[in-house]
Amino acid sequence: MEQMLELTEEDSVTPELLDSQVQKAQEQLVQLRRQQEQIEKQKRELEELSRRQEELERGRAEMTDKLTRSLVVLEREAYETQNKLEQLRATRESFGQHLEVLEGIDPKGWNPADLHRELSRALSTVDDARAEFSQQRSRLQAIATQDSDDMPLPEAAPEAAGTRGERSFTQWVLIGFALSLPLMMVGLIGLVIFWWMKG
Repeated sequence: MEQMLELTEEDSVTPELLDSQVQKAQEQLVQLRRQQEQIEKQKRELEELSRRQEELERGRAEMTDKLTRSLVVLEREAYETQNKLEQLRATRESFGQHLEVLEGIDPKGWNPADLHRELSRALSTVDDARAEFSQQRSRLQAIATQDSDDMPLPEAAPEAAGTRGERSFTQWVLIGFALSLPLMMVGLIGLVIFWWMKG
């Protein structure tokens, strides 16, 4: 620009020449401003791109870690849940067998000559059922205690209003076992005693 504005001694300074030089200088200034705006725009775009790339890396690393740890927890919970279901099935089958045996006790059909032997056998059956019930009840209570613990999954978002205090399906099943079976056993024992005394 300085070269363009320089006037040699041989050049005659005329208004037309000055106007031409000023116009060229203004055009160059406008061009430089456009270039500066373009450079600033590219800079902003690069900064935004860099920020989004950093956000991507942070988010991906965060969720990869949380999902990996959650899968480990879920696999362990699935394994433990399967074991609990197998325990519940075994307990249900055992209780059903004992209940069937207890319901099959018929003091009216006992031979009076074998009354002592039949009574001892029936009481032994009741004792076996009581022992099995106590053993399985302890196991079911242990399962219920384990189910009361929250699954330790990492937080992916702010914690919403929880449902603390609500019981799980497994807990209700165990409560049903605990409440109904003792009543049935007491009732059956009472019937055995009633039939025996009546006979």
